[in-house]
Amino acid sequence: MKKLLLIMLFLSTFASFSQGKVTGKIIDAQSGQPLSGANVVETGTSNGTIADFDGNFTINVKSNSGTLTFSFVGFLETTASYTLNNGIANVGQISMTTDTDALEEVVITASGVVDIAKDRETPVAVSTIRSEEIQEKLGSQEFPEILNNTPSIYATKQGGGFGDARINIRGFDTQNSAVLINGIPVNDMENGIVYWSNWAGLSDVASAIQVQRGLGSSKLTVSSVGGTINVITRSADRQEGGFFSGTVGNNNYIKNVASYSTGLSENGWSGSFLFSRTEGDGYVDGTEFEAYNYYIGVGYKPNDSHSFEFTLTGAPQQHNQRGFAPAISDYIQYGSNGEPRIKYNSDWGLRNGREFTFAGNFYHKPLASLNWEWDLSENSKISTSAYASFGRGGSVGSIGRINRNQSFALPKTENGLVPVDAIIAYNSGGFVPELGGVRFGYSGGGGAFQGQFVNGNNSSSQFVSDSGFINGRQNGISQRSSVNSHNWYGLISNFETNLNENLTMDFGIDLRSYTGFHYRRLVDLLGADVYVDSDNINNPYRFLTETYEPTVGNTFNVFKSIDDEEKIDYYNDGNVSWLGAFGQLEYSNETISGFVQGAISNQGFQRVDYFNYLDSDPEQESKTENILGGNIKGGVNFNIDEKNNIFANAGYYSKQPLFDAVFPSFVSNEINENLVNEKIIGTEIGYGFRTRGFRANLNLYRTSWDDRFSTISQNIDVNGTPEDSNDDIRGTANIQGIKQVHMGAEFDFTARINDVLSFNGMVSYGDWRYDGNVSAAFFDESNQPILENGQPSVGTLYLDDIKVGDAAQFTASLGTSVNILKNLKVDANYRFADKLYAEINAEDFDTPDNNGSLELPSFGLLDAGLSFSVPFMERYKTLDFRLNINNVLDKTYISESDTNFFAQPGDPTYDGIATSNRVFFGFGTTWNASVRLNF
Repeated sequence: MKKLLLIMLFLSTFASFSQGKVTGKIIDAQSGQPLSGANVVETGTSNGTIADFDGNFTINVKSNSGTLTFSFVGFLETTASYTLNNGIANVGQISMTTDTDALEEVVITASGVVDIAKDRETPVAVSTIRSEEIQEKLGSQEFPEILNNTPSIYATKQGGGFGDARINIRGFDTQNSAVLINGIPVNDMENGIVYWSNWAGLSDVASAIQVQRGLGSSKLTVSSVGGTINVITRSADRQEGGFFSGTVGNNNYIKNVASYSTGLSENGWSGSFLFSRTEGDGYVDGTEFEAYNYYIGVGYKPNDSHSFEFTLTGAPQQHNQRGFAPAISDYIQYGSNGEPRIKYNSDWGLRNGREFTFAGNFYHKPLASLNWEWDLSENSKISTSAYASFGRGGSVGSIGRINRNQSFALPKTENGLVPVDAIIAYNSGGFVPELGGVRFGYSGGGGAFQGQFVNGNNSSSQFVSDSGFINGRQNGISQRSSVNSHNWYGLISNFETNLNENLTMDFGIDLRSYTGFHYRRLVDLLGADVYVDSDNINNPYRFLTETYEPTVGNTFNVFKSIDDEEKIDYYNDGNVSWLGAFGQLEYSNETISGFVQGAISNQGFQRVDYFNYLDSDPEQESKTENILGGNIKGGVNFNIDEKNNIFANAGYYSKQPLFDAVFPSFVSNEINENLVNEKIIGTEIGYGFRTRGFRANLNLYRTSWDDRFSTISQNIDVNGTPEDSNDDIRGTANIQGIKQVHMGAEFDFTARINDVLSFNGMVSYGDWRYDGNVSAAFFDESNQPILENGQPSVGTLYLDDIKVGDAAQFTASLGTSVNILKNLKVDANYRFADKLYAEINAEDFDTPDNNGSLELPSFGLLDAGLSFSVPFMERYKTLDFRLNINNVLDKTYISESDTNFFAQPGDPTYDGIATSNRVFFGFGTTWNASVRLNF
């Protein structure tokens, strides 16, 4: 009961006649790391608090002098004396020693807009990863992969490029799961996606990662259908000190990190700084990369009532990609002895013997925030975060055709690569038989460029007639970049007050303004003389030679104007505004805790198209479509005794559609007239068991997701002549009402047998399916209904009972850690994935005789690691060594499939799967080794 009482005391309202405040910092005596969540009690009283993420605490005490008692699960209890001077005292740094007979437990609390679930109190399914585990086990893996041993999470490297990983929670991707950094949402405001390459540096600055599965307890107006990932970074006032680290790994992976923190000065200032650089060739062929990461935190505490912290973090990077999933047959063709070459990448080639890509990414997305904590009284406070993010960069690819073929469809070299040198030779007028012979000079519009080698777009212009250029042999291939930059501003403010010792009330606002800039620009003409663009109705027949390198150096200046850049193919802006308000009422005593909360938000969507509308056309800028959404949710936790607790939660979301559902046409500002909000209902029950050496959790959940939006396009036979497709009309149907139901069970545990041996594990089972068929009428390009035999042509998606793909519905893992010596540890983990189905697009199921979802082969992976730590010279703390080996057994496995093709009789197969499927294989054995000097 003692531990439980201490946790409850954190939420209690302290007596209004307190004598003063005592501050300090609690750390692990062995590692020097802060002990977030450690309990602090004024000895002999029921007055207490809990240390924050960086181990700092402030407690209101009732006596001018006395003793504080410090406790933390897994550590020996300790005490410290204090004497108030003018009402304040600082006990300095409190070092706590590990209790080898106890189980280490993570109990986290935080203030401000950061929503952190508390163990045996917040009624949600939650998992927390501490910084020590991130530093040890992530190594050269992608940031989301550290969560792969968490129930109902499936993270893959996708194509395998640096930062190209993706993650699903309970079968939902990041479009429908919230990702927060210190409580600030970072999901793209147009499409909801999180591109992890923009945040690859988070592993260096994270104090902890907390995953709340399901609807969660976040007070913000975010739609966390699958769950919420909250990354908490270091704070400016962490203890004085720093570290240098270096990591090497397979495929010339090299990473160096330097960090230093000043500690809190007597006048209230503090600072924390970090810089890192990473480079490598990439495990997958043709995926070399270069990346940086920086973090600046500056804090100021002018008095006991106010504290400020400014943070700036960013991760500029450039990396080559494998953006297109090759067919299994291609992996085998370019492998050996019938085995697939899992590193094969069809998106690159050699230019004069050096790596050259038609699939890449370059981006810099710094996030700056100013956080203000204002203690209005002992019972009330306001926490405010103002933030801004300026994303600059985009993707790299090809544009144009040679003999009507785009770059990926050209004949490959004998090694399966894009023939880059041949493209350059052809573009510049050379004789290249494999590409169709010799190129003719330009003979289209624009007299000044007759006879020159002019490259162009993939398809004909809708504004000018130049069919001889578009369809003839004059059209060449260029390298281009698709720019997706943005300006994003936001403000989150939360007022919290303790109504009494058991009841706390919060309410606040969530304001955001976002503008996305979308256009293409030239990177390299690849031997041609000039590029012609006729896709801008305001200025057709523009002949361009200006190119822009997609390098990491060209992303650093995020304030550079884009107005003077030469844009091709398309140019439009997406404007999204967000006005939200939220409120919560939370109750807590020794036995029962619970919350009820609600949020409402208005999203405004606007599209501006500079290429498809004349500048004089008022429709160049659409009207703003305002859509109201919101949620209500609540939960209750009951602590049966010191060991057992149960909880339940339920919630309802009315979630606004994504930008592409509001504006379904890429070349039009026409607003979807049939917009409806997506509707999510989530329910969950859970059980927890805690003893000194063992803890376990069991959760059961159900989430229904209704009124999803999708678009299908197909040729409609309006004249009843199925043998003649020339008179077909291309139609588009906007499908509303797609429904998914996700149900499942989750179990996880940790067990410390003794001071040498410990275990951890989890099992999660999901049953994720579509529910019901849906239909909609087809419309032509003029948005007129298409009639078939005099009746509206209707498209139907036959989805009922189809399995949801793209994430394993059954996962399990078992890990162990063995402390061989005091400073020597080995650990291993085995992870198994099953019930993994291919990614399916709902629009592919337009016939009733479909085969359902393609199940991919199950797989199991063994990872292992070794840690060694030694004291290093008198003035240094430790010198830490770490070795990670991932996929120790070199298992060949398919991590995901972009297609859903079932093998027919006589079709070639690999591991039971038709080789026509386009897939990504997971990595084979990889390794990384690091050394870290803490001072």
